[in-house]
Amino acid sequence: MSDPELGRFWQHRSKDSLQREKQLLIDFICSCAGGPLLYVGRDMKISHAGMQISEKDWSAFMGHLNKTLGALEVPQQERDDVVAFIDSTRNDIVEC
Repeated sequence: MSDPELGRFWQHRSKDSLQREKQLLIDFICSCAGGPLLYVGRDMKISHAGMQISEKDWSAFMGHLNKTLGALEVPQQERDDVVAFIDSTRNDIVEC
């Protein structure tokens, strides 16, 4: 959220709204991975429609994801799995 290029997506959002978004993200990833959490949010296409997320935005986001997985010392196979899963949502999220 502090990235100058991506921060605009979280501007003017309440603390509660940001916390809800984080929980929905956790639920979504866990649900898709077969975990016990149930995702009750909207699908990715509807959730991101109109946000004008570009390929440049996506690349910046994926850079942060890779940096975070590295900092957490996630093993390479699991890193590859997470990156592949997140990347599978690109077509529903990137608009321009």
